[in-house]
Amino acid sequence: MIVDEISKFIINLDYDGIPETAIEKAKICFLDFLGVTNRGFLENSVQIALKSIEEIFSFNITLNNSNNTDNIGNITYSDNSTNIDNSININNNNNTNSINNKKSSIIGDGYSNISISGFINGISAHALELDDGHRFAQIHPGSVVFPTAIAISEANNIDGKKFLEAVVCGYEVAIVLGMLTNPQHRNQGFHTSGTVGTFAAGAVVAKLLDLDLEKTINTLGLCGTQSSGLLESDHKGTMGKHLHIGNAVYSGILSGFLAKNSFTGAESIIDGEEGFLRTMSLEMFKNIDSNSSSDIQDCLNHYLGEHVDESLDEHLDEYLDKYLYKYLDENLGKFHINDVYLKKYPFCRHLHSSIDTTLNIKGKFDFKVKDIKKITIETYKIASEHDNFNPESKEEIKQSLPYAVAISCFDKVDISDLNCLNFAKDHNLNDIIKIINIKESEEFNKLTPNYRPSKIIIENNNNVYEDYTMLPKGESENPFTKEDILKKFKSLNPNFDLNKLKSIDNIESLNIADFMKLINF
Repeated sequence: MIVDEISKFIINLDYDGIPETAIEKAKICFLDFLGVTNRGFLENSVQIALKSIEEIFSFNITLNNSNNTDNIGNITYSDNSTNIDNSININNNNNTNSINNKKSSIIGDGYSNISISGFINGISAHALELDDGHRFAQIHPGSVVFPTAIAISEANNIDGKKFLEAVVCGYEVAIVLGMLTNPQHRNQGFHTSGTVGTFAAGAVVAKLLDLDLEKTINTLGLCGTQSSGLLESDHKGTMGKHLHIGNAVYSGILSGFLAKNSFTGAESIIDGEEGFLRTMSLEMFKNIDSNSSSDIQDCLNHYLGEHVDESLDEHLDEYLDKYLYKYLDENLGKFHINDVYLKKYPFCRHLHSSIDTTLNIKGKFDFKVKDIKKITIETYKIASEHDNFNPESKEEIKQSLPYAVAISCFDKVDISDLNCLNFAKDHNLNDIIKIINIKESEEFNKLTPNYRPSKIIIENNNNVYEDYTMLPKGESENPFTKEDILKKFKSLNPNFDLNKLKSIDNIESLNIADFMKLINF
């Protein structure tokens, strides 16, 4: 049911029906994405991924007999085959629209085929921890949506109007499904950007390829069975977190092209008996009985506007269907891209309120780091769990609340600059780290997810300084301006000519392939 309704939304969404505010926000997000991804390309995880792909695809697969195939796939046949782009290729004498000719930019350097460029751009977009997000959906939509949209649009000579249409579509699917599945999905250990992100990528592909209803349903069905991403990779500070995004893009693209060629997927992949919700999101589905189902009963009571007092063993499917219909009716097509946040600091978003608060204290009061005797961080549960006091890599530092606050205390360090991570690695911060104490606040827990509060208390011999932040800078309630994002772009890419970015304002009239030739240096 959910897949069918979302598929209809994908097909029916039209640029002219999208509010101007959503179009403008999409352009701001695109600007932000390009700056983050271009610089992200230089990160180790991206370079390792490129090397690995080169090793995998540096030889040709040769099939002796091409008569039993319809030339589907990146395969070189032995009769008169030629090597193209040092990857696995097709010797297709009958189809001039072979996918060998469909190239897309790897932002930062060069190009490849659709799936590889999308995969690499996805990793680049997430590598810096500076990509956009949505606090209720707990997802980073832009790092999945834009690599997918660029790959398909550029390879198929699609214009900016259709591109933006697909981008807004992808954001909407990502956020609506993210809000539906969370917080249970995240609490069970899944990284929403990797899992739900796969559906978003598939939605973008289906939109740009103009797939019909059946093939769009199949695309999402295939996305669901490939969706993956575990938070263990994130919170242990590994590159696996970046892989989640690249994999979501790749899987979405693969799903779309498989469906285009009549590969089938399950329409019930989200709400079926063994679908996404029951296996990867709603713990409340386990062993439901009159004593253990209060959570889902409360949820259904709230969303249905009626009291559910019957045995859920007998009526669960009926009530769940009613709940899902009501949820989609109230949320799908509301253009949630307007609620997306943008980031200033290269740290996990859950740390940003603490960073902002520390910087606020520094701005209000005059004290030296060497005089600090104690720092107390009071924050909500998820943020407090980022409590790695001994990070060893840049990836681990980005997930460390004590390090984020410690670095913020130093006047000579700009925590919005990527070099702050090198500062943390190059300097012994033990003296300040050992005086930091993290406390989970029940009061703040009750305020989430509407807010992401943090209170910082800094004590020295003579004074106690404290402040708090309810929402970090960059949320829709406290947004960055376009000028802020341009400054961020320039900071990340000091040699880039910002004049090239002016064409984003009128991207509707441009071909995405031409735009990317201008941008990708």
